[in-house]
Amino acid sequence: MDKYAEAGVDTAAGDRAVELMKAAVAKTHTAGVIGGVGGFAGLFDVSFLKEYERPLLATSTDGVGTKVAIAQAIDKHDTIGQDLVGMVVDDIIVVGAKPLFMTDYIACGKVVPERIADIVRGIAEACSATGTALVGGETAEHPGLLGPDDYDVAGAAVGVVEADQALGAERVRDGDVVVAMASSGLHSNGYSLVRHILSQRGIRYTDHSDDLGGMVGEVLLEPTRLYTAPLAAMLDERPGAIHALSHVTGGGIAANLARVLPQGAWTEVDRASWSPASVFRVLADWGGMALGDAEGTWNLGIGMFAIVAADAADWVVAESTRRGIPAWVAGSVSTSARDLTGFEQGAKGVDGGAVRLVGAYSG
Repeated sequence: MDKYAEAGVDTAAGDRAVELMKAAVAKTHTAGVIGGVGGFAGLFDVSFLKEYERPLLATSTDGVGTKVAIAQAIDKHDTIGQDLVGMVVDDIIVVGAKPLFMTDYIACGKVVPERIADIVRGIAEACSATGTALVGGETAEHPGLLGPDDYDVAGAAVGVVEADQALGAERVRDGDVVVAMASSGLHSNGYSLVRHILSQRGIRYTDHSDDLGGMVGEVLLEPTRLYTAPLAAMLDERPGAIHALSHVTGGGIAANLARVLPQGAWTEVDRASWSPASVFRVLADWGGMALGDAEGTWNLGIGMFAIVAADAADWVVAESTRRGIPAWVAGSVSTSARDLTGFEQGAKGVDGGAVRLVGAYSG
């Protein structure tokens, strides 16, 4: 018997996993991809950048967090890949960049080829939906460090934007409108709190919940909504309409929006402008919390904010909704002097604007 196999690493299983995922990965390959699957590094032809005046490369990296524990608990692995792409690629579009390519990394206790293929198939399908080439990846077997059914996923992506078209706080102006774009659910943040709530209540992922409308684990695995393709289309169709974007991930609603406001700017997000989905209400109730207590942890129904020119707000709302993502006006930006007590200011090292949520949730 091979000594490496005796130590718990099955290289043959890794090879079988690659064979199972090759077709899905190949479907993501755009004209820029050089070579196929299996190289030591992925190659991407960027000759087209010569057409740019000043091309800026954007990069992002992330994982899915403890949401993978639920996938493992109910043995369902075909949606985690979309969560990964959403967390990584949707950060690229935030600066106005079009994604070019992505790589992934899966660490596991034991390579189960079908499981790895399910994960990568989900990544590949989401990459295709966002126009991103999946040019490489790595599956690493870590016996003794991870259990046989344990794994974690991470990824990184690269995109490009013309310098004078990059989005950000410097474009935001007094009177701009804050448009909220709906999430599909929890996305990939706040699952440590979710798992704590379920543990305290003695609820298993395989339990059926009338309140949630299905098996608990399946409801909680609702994949992250992808915003890149609709936003990229809107940026192309009406340049200058969107001034900044904020991906609502870790840190919650106010903190993420504050990151893309300039210093001295503030906004109040009107809770009455939307009704958080039942999954948030049920989890908050199970945890003995008010919805307001979760605003810094869960997205509560908003996955992305677009800060737009006032005369473009109706168009952005209509276009987003037409492209499958419900959207609505949630506030406006002001630079007038005021007392900012109670506002969220500064997050993740960014000394940006100020945000607070006001009013009561609809419904």
